[in-house]
Amino acid sequence: MASVLSQLMGQWMDVQGFLIFLCVLLLVKHLRDLQSKNMPPGPFPLPVIGNIINIGFSDPLGSFQRIAERYGDVSTLYLGSKPCILLTGYDTFKEAFVEQADIFTDRPYFPIVDKLSKGKGLVMSSGHMWRHQRRFALATLKYFGVGKKTLETSILQECHFLCDSVVTEQGLPFDPQRLVTNAVANIISGLVFGHRFEYDDHQFHLMQKYLDDILQLPISNCGRLYNEFPTLMSLLPGTHQTAFASMSKLKPFMQEEFRKHKEERDPSNPRDYIDCYLDQIEKCKDSEAEFTEENLMHCVVDLFGAGTETTSNTLRWALLYMVKYPDVQEKVQFEIDQVIGQTRQPLMDDRTNLPYTYAVIHEIQRFANIVTFTPPRVANKDTTVGGQHIPKGVIVLPMLKTILQDKNEYSTPNEFNPAHFLDENGMFLKRDTFIPFSIGKRMCPGEQLARMELFLFFMSLMQRFTFLPLEGQTLSLKGSMSVSSGPEPFQIHAVPR
Repeated sequence: MASVLSQLMGQWMDVQGFLIFLCVLLLVKHLRDLQSKNMPPGPFPLPVIGNIINIGFSDPLGSFQRIAERYGDVSTLYLGSKPCILLTGYDTFKEAFVEQADIFTDRPYFPIVDKLSKGKGLVMSSGHMWRHQRRFALATLKYFGVGKKTLETSILQECHFLCDSVVTEQGLPFDPQRLVTNAVANIISGLVFGHRFEYDDHQFHLMQKYLDDILQLPISNCGRLYNEFPTLMSLLPGTHQTAFASMSKLKPFMQEEFRKHKEERDPSNPRDYIDCYLDQIEKCKDSEAEFTEENLMHCVVDLFGAGTETTSNTLRWALLYMVKYPDVQEKVQFEIDQVIGQTRQPLMDDRTNLPYTYAVIHEIQRFANIVTFTPPRVANKDTTVGGQHIPKGVIVLPMLKTILQDKNEYSTPNEFNPAHFLDENGMFLKRDTFIPFSIGKRMCPGEQLARMELFLFFMSLMQRFTFLPLEGQTLSLKGSMSVSSGPEPFQIHAVPR
């Protein structure tokens, strides 16, 4: 018996020794592979799982920031077995996305994006198709008034509807999310569909819910896991399945809008983006530009997603900050009363006469930092940024958070402080490094629209109401996890002035 046990122990030791030898061999190969890639510095990645331990699941955004602080503005981390380059810092952004704009315009491939949109639309498309789709979208939005007085009139009209809806709350506790989202969504709805929706429209709310499900997915844990293990995750339940179902449910809604437009449109007098796009489908013979109804649907989803969630989340942060910092709210209202009064609606031309209020709006965008990362890029050839080698085809993650919280640019980067945008004379101070919409050829195409909406909606609300916390309430400044981070649900009082 003893000899049998001794023999088994010997065999086990042989197996154990072989496994240890195999692990060492794999580790040596892993080290050689890392050295051969000549990547920027970063935390050491483990085989297969990469830097998943460094990033974690509880606070991935904070982990990215700590990695950047330790390893510099150009650093490497591994999402599973795939290397990614983390870009931070204004100078780094400018060198990559302005000075080398043509190298960094493409998007990388992600299984989750392929499942949702097959790489179509405005946000995640690349190459020839993206250039044509973006050029068309910019020209069409400009044609329908973006950046002009005609759109200002539409926004001011929606400000009336929003404020009237807030009045119906009668000063009782309410969550402003639904009303603010409805108002902002109606602006992009007018540009895309040619009409607005009533705030109690069931289909309108369903569309917003479907879009929210889709937008939350890419940065969620299920989205990250799907990108690593698409085949396995396609068989498992989770928020990814909810998002896929929402995309399927959104299609009939869009198709019905397209059908109505086809029946009612006059090619000589287009009413909205869909009319113009349908005309372009008939005119365009360039197959690579992909002016198709399928691409139209994904472009509309992108316009609604980018044009609604980011601005509505910023406005919700604005209300939360005004309640949290009542002294700031009081100063804003005092300036509005002095310059505009409480009867005339605010106009975009009032900005220059409202330096404190304009500074507050900028500080809301900076401090909320709703888009921590701009959508990822990929270099189309080997290059260098910040003195570091960027290989062709490697995913590049541009992180805005560190730029908007740069301690060398802002005196109190981790505090809400409108003085960051005021000079010694109390006049508005423009900062070149203030880039919440990013920079370069892939900066947000709706920047002008968003700036106009933020100013007019915020001014209208501050002019008409004082926002107060609930008695005994402690408001959290913790943000949600999404492509665009909004505050967690909260309730406030809106007292008419």
